[in-house]
Amino acid sequence: MYKAPVEEISFTLKHVAGFGEAMEQGLLGDLSEDLLDAILTEAGRFAEEEIAPLADIGDKQGARHVDGGVKTPEGWADLYRRWAEGGWNALACPEEFGGQHLPQSLHMATFEMWNACSLGFALGPMLTIGAIEALNAHASEALKEKYLPKMVSGEWMGSMNLTEPGHGTDLGGMKTRAERRPDGTYRIFGQKIFITYGEHDFTDNIIHLVLARLPDAPKGSKGISLFLVPKFFVNDDGSLGGRNDLHCHSIEHKLGIHGSPTCTMIYGDGKFGDEAGAVGWLVGEENQGLAAMFTMMNNERLGVGMQGVGVSEAATQKATAYARERLQGRAPGWKGEGMSPIIEHPDIARTLLTMKALTQGSRAMTYACAFAIDMATRLEDPEAKRHWQERANLLTPIAKSFPTDAGVEIASHGIQVHGGMGFVEETGAARYYRDVRITPIYEGTNGVQAGDLVGRKLTQSGGNHVRGFIAELKEISAQVRASNLDGFGKTADKLDASIADLEEASEWLLAALAAGKAAEAAAGATAYQRLWGLTLVGSYLAKGGLVDAGDGQQPGRIALCRFAAENLISETGSLKDRIINGADALAAARMLLAS
Repeated sequence: MYKAPVEEISFTLKHVAGFGEAMEQGLLGDLSEDLLDAILTEAGRFAEEEIAPLADIGDKQGARHVDGGVKTPEGWADLYRRWAEGGWNALACPEEFGGQHLPQSLHMATFEMWNACSLGFALGPMLTIGAIEALNAHASEALKEKYLPKMVSGEWMGSMNLTEPGHGTDLGGMKTRAERRPDGTYRIFGQKIFITYGEHDFTDNIIHLVLARLPDAPKGSKGISLFLVPKFFVNDDGSLGGRNDLHCHSIEHKLGIHGSPTCTMIYGDGKFGDEAGAVGWLVGEENQGLAAMFTMMNNERLGVGMQGVGVSEAATQKATAYARERLQGRAPGWKGEGMSPIIEHPDIARTLLTMKALTQGSRAMTYACAFAIDMATRLEDPEAKRHWQERANLLTPIAKSFPTDAGVEIASHGIQVHGGMGFVEETGAARYYRDVRITPIYEGTNGVQAGDLVGRKLTQSGGNHVRGFIAELKEISAQVRASNLDGFGKTADKLDASIADLEEASEWLLAALAAGKAAEAAAGATAYQRLWGLTLVGSYLAKGGLVDAGDGQQPGRIALCRFAAENLISETGSLKDRIINGADALAAARMLLAS
């Protein structure tokens, strides 16, 4: 059974991501260490006692399309209502609409626990939070006053409608259309696919954010507008009115996240209302919808990274517990009676420590990204805001991609530790793999994230932000070396090598981009993204280990840091070589893919 790692989450927030120092400086409002720990403890209790028991039901029953609506798994609607009543939806939302305005990084930490128990359940609330952020940033005051209070409270949920048949990541060919009406509203016509929680029974209204194109809009992605389209109209007194002309045509049958309804949505076919066309209200400006939607998408990308962390933690816990109980063979040096637990076998120990190191490293980079977002939004000094915004920009594609790639790897390792019992559904190890496998795909595939990292984020301030970040990582390695602790082993040497690989690859990519060699740079983008991730794993684990060293605590974090440094991060050398020397081979071999 999942046990919320509240102590580890709190430690990572305070001592690795930067939360503790920010609290001491008063940068996070009235939040205190006691309040932080109380919130995390209660979130852990809710995750363990309320969400976890219903996860298996959600996986086995799945969401069902019934009479044009969607019925979620048994107990899930009540679970959601208890979750919302607990105030979890409002944790980081604006105070003027009923939120608590607590830091984004704290909110993301709670989502790690929700996702660890049931990724399928947590998906809906995650999208609502993103919709709230987009509306708060771009909607008119009238729309915010009408919709945000009940979205913040969790009484209503939100959804994100981008994808269409044949148009996924590239939205330039979008066919959903919007027509202006004299009263200032718009009529929306079209079909959207893969819409998570587009229809459900959690709430009595669903607020859809829909991308569509006006008749006179410019071609391509520059001609897309964003609209708020409610399932039910809302009267001036806040009560619900008639049904809008939209509905869920069907739901997908998926590899995992079975309890989460993935809907095909139809807008404006005349099924509801007196006139065909779903009524929508413009969010932001005409033809600027993609920029407004990116506010939500960036939130979701970090949220997806947290999905990877949550599943990684749960899969690691399950595999470790199984390995302690499963008896097989006699491990080298085993002195006990009979067969030894498989955790005593070196290969199983190596696998479990790999899972643990990647999980904790992934947790640190996602929390660090969320903390950068907090600083960018809460600080007033323009230069400080710019610094933290660039840090958040840089970390977002890494924090989305590395933890989700690691989540798939860790869940697969978990199945391997279970052996044949992992491949069958009885143990539950397979569910983690099935659920997490979507995470490198949606909210921009990890390949798209890599292209964004190299093409846009690396070049911020002419590459100087990356250079400054690398200098910070060098300082961590220098502190490890200066500690002179035997427990760190060769950590400083391995960190220095990985950081040097990152620095050399970064400078090569910057030079290639400056020389107009975009294709050569793009060929190494995925390798560069993983190079960043592994270097951050080593650096952030070392940062945590240094805290233990300074406080004289148990050397567990130092030991894990050393394991990662001496067993995992040396891959950065081959990644650097692939970035610098792999483009020509890729270009030469592409003829093999010709039809």
